[in-house]
Amino acid sequence: MTVPRHKVFTSFHNEDQGYKDYFVEMMGDDIIDESVSDGDIPTDVSTDTIRGRIRDEFIRDATVTIVLIGPCTWQRKHVDWEIGSSLRSTKLNSRCGLLGILLPHHSDYGTRKYTKGLMPPRLADNAGSDDEAYAWIYDWSSTAANVRRWIHRAFERRSGDAPNNGRT
Repeated sequence: MTVPRHKVFTSFHNEDQGYKDYFVEMMGDDIIDESVSDGDIPTDVSTDTIRGRIRDEFIRDATVTIVLIGPCTWQRKHVDWEIGSSLRSTKLNSRCGLLGILLPHHSDYGTRKYTKGLMPPRLADNAGSDDEAYAWIYDWSSTAANVRRWIHRAFERRSGDAPNNGRT
């Protein structure tokens, strides 16, 4: 089966920038990267302005949001906010598919499980291992073919049951 390219928004803690860069390079033409890069948004504006620009200019065109999960990602309010924006359908965009990728330095990597308290809250609210879950959590893979399948699976799930986006 040929897996189509998808527009991907990658959410991550800034200390994991190297993994994000490697991920985008590894995926090459298999994805259209919709992520925010340094310098895309001025830093001398309000938090609300930054969030609005991310939502309206980056997440808007994405079809799947990938959360790269390092040991401190769960603490980042902006990551949780990006997930919340990704799960919301608006006039400008439909909701994104969602998946999480445990990075090798996360304590749950390689355990075939994940600790909800060490995940971004909205990702944990939607994650599971059964076909009913809106989001799945995977261990980091340096094989683009695996990741392509994960992305496409998340894309297909976005049109099913509504995700849990009840946090404020």
